[in-house]
Amino acid sequence: MYLLFIFFPLYNSILYSLHNYLRNNILLRQYIISYTIFNAILLAIAFYEIIFLQNTCIIILGKWFDFKELTLNWSFTFDYLTIFMFLIINLISNLVHIYSLDYMGADPHLNRFLSYLSLFTFFMVILVSGNNFIQMFMGWEGVGLCSYLLINFWFTRIQANKAALKAMFMNRIGDFFLFLGILLIFFFTKSILYSTFFTLVPFLQDYSIYWLSNFNILEIIGILLFLGAVGKSAQLGLHTWLPDAMEGPTPVSALIHAATMVTAGVFLMIKCSILYEHTILAKKILIVIGSLTALFAATVGLVQNDLKKIIAYSTCSQLGYMVFACGLGAFSGAFFHLINHAFFKALLFLGAGIIIHALNDEQDIRRMGGIKRLLPITYALFIIGSLSLAGFPYLSGFFSKEYILEVSLMLQTPESIFSYILGVLASFCTAFYSFRLLIFVFLKNPNGYRINIINAHEGSWLLLSPLLILVIPSVLSGYFFKPFFISLGTHFFQNAIFFNYYNLSLNDFEFLTSYQKLIPLIISFLGIILAFFFIGYFYKQLTNLIKNQAVLKFIYIFLNKKWYFDKIYNYYIGYWFFSTSLEYYYNIIDRGLLELIGPFGLKKIPVFEVTKNFITNFMLQHFVIIIIVLMFIFLY
Repeated sequence: MYLLFIFFPLYNSILYSLHNYLRNNILLRQYIISYTIFNAILLAIAFYEIIFLQNTCIIILGKWFDFKELTLNWSFTFDYLTIFMFLIINLISNLVHIYSLDYMGADPHLNRFLSYLSLFTFFMVILVSGNNFIQMFMGWEGVGLCSYLLINFWFTRIQANKAALKAMFMNRIGDFFLFLGILLIFFFTKSILYSTFFTLVPFLQDYSIYWLSNFNILEIIGILLFLGAVGKSAQLGLHTWLPDAMEGPTPVSALIHAATMVTAGVFLMIKCSILYEHTILAKKILIVIGSLTALFAATVGLVQNDLKKIIAYSTCSQLGYMVFACGLGAFSGAFFHLINHAFFKALLFLGAGIIIHALNDEQDIRRMGGIKRLLPITYALFIIGSLSLAGFPYLSGFFSKEYILEVSLMLQTPESIFSYILGVLASFCTAFYSFRLLIFVFLKNPNGYRINIINAHEGSWLLLSPLLILVIPSVLSGYFFKPFFISLGTHFFQNAIFFNYYNLSLNDFEFLTSYQKLIPLIISFLGIILAFFFIGYFYKQLTNLIKNQAVLKFIYIFLNKKWYFDKIYNYYIGYWFFSTSLEYYYNIIDRGLLELIGPFGLKKIPVFEVTKNFITNFMLQHFVIIIIVLMFIFLY
């Protein structure tokens, strides 16, 4: 049964790529809906076996490779952490498939799109279920590849090409550090199994690298693994790819931001909780970078005008909450927020897709307005998603975000107070831009093209049914899962998440005063009220004030330019690389050394003439045969 979770997405990817969509559209719909129901039944059975019967399952398929000290099997672990990841991955992926049948129905390459989505799901399942770092890294690289393919799905668009390359490049930087961390794990433990490494973590605290004697090896490994997560989970520094990824189709955005790629980095830190519980510096770095990311993305989201980019920056901000929660030691709280965020963020993105679809692919919120009567169901669902994002009481986002802020306040360390202040400010900004979005899109007077407003209509049942399903956990998941995840004395995840006895003090958040607990909620309500006040009633006065006041104008430009990260990367780092390569490598080596010899000069050297004749007379299949023969010689 568990293997069906793993290999069914791969089978579906192959099936969709071979499927003749133009002739069998009805058959394709029937298959996807039937598979969704079948997958839900399997998920319910797996939940019953793992959660209620407490039966952790390990499956070994066979040997992968055996090379000297490294022996590795194809093996999968299904525990409490994995099954909840399967819940959000499979549920949201299947709903996105159903949604895409209508949203991408007019696209002639729908089958290719569905194939990429299923392949994306397959690699994410490999990532979360593998029981060793190499298998995890395989899934890690796979989701990076699929993100490139999906962002660049409309490959005739230049901006899509740029966004896909940017995502690939930024993730390669993080992946390099992650791979270094895995190499260090193998060097010191002679194994890349999770179980072996986690068992040896307490014994590695006294180990250090001789040129970095002030840092023990666990600190270095923890920092390297976190740098890998910085790329995938779009933390400050390597975050610039995430908003640009909105160039892909909207269903892709929902899948990337809710259930797959960006959650991979947070999942890795939660999985390696025992590692971070034995570090000091690495946890402090998590707290600082996570809290800065939460505030940075929230402030940038205040002034964005692209519908999808506003939601994208909210994802970046919420990931910051999860990261600094891991730094505080509240791993179950971080995972709690990851699950809740997946539901309401998928709801928001799919709702945004219906709005864009209804308004003839318009994404600028300044050219919308007044569509609450035209799209009443979408309006109601979008309000619930926005309220959950803003942390409205008793919705899913409220329970997990309030818990993280309460823990940061309760610990009373310099890093936790820093994260609390930035987290509360980010909470204010989140509430403000969430309702700024609602006011611009639904409540203000229509400001778009007349033909778009006239032709706007509610989505079909294929578009609305995934939203109607997602709205249920967006409302109830926080209330339902709180007793298991973060209540006083709970140890629901057992060995799946390491719980250090030093973290017993985390339970003291239950004893904070009512005033202390109400501060984030009051700040969020203040953001909602100010959004209605400034955006709903005094928008022109606010615009004129920003134009006339130099300080406010500078702040607005600074935020609108995304803290100038793109400019720094493009004009200083990127330009320096291009100019250096042009000046030295091209001018000196290509145009200097090679042209000095010249093509006629090379002919005078017999070895070059023989090589040229050898290459030009051979065909492609000859080179393939030579490569295969050399591979067998070197391997055996």
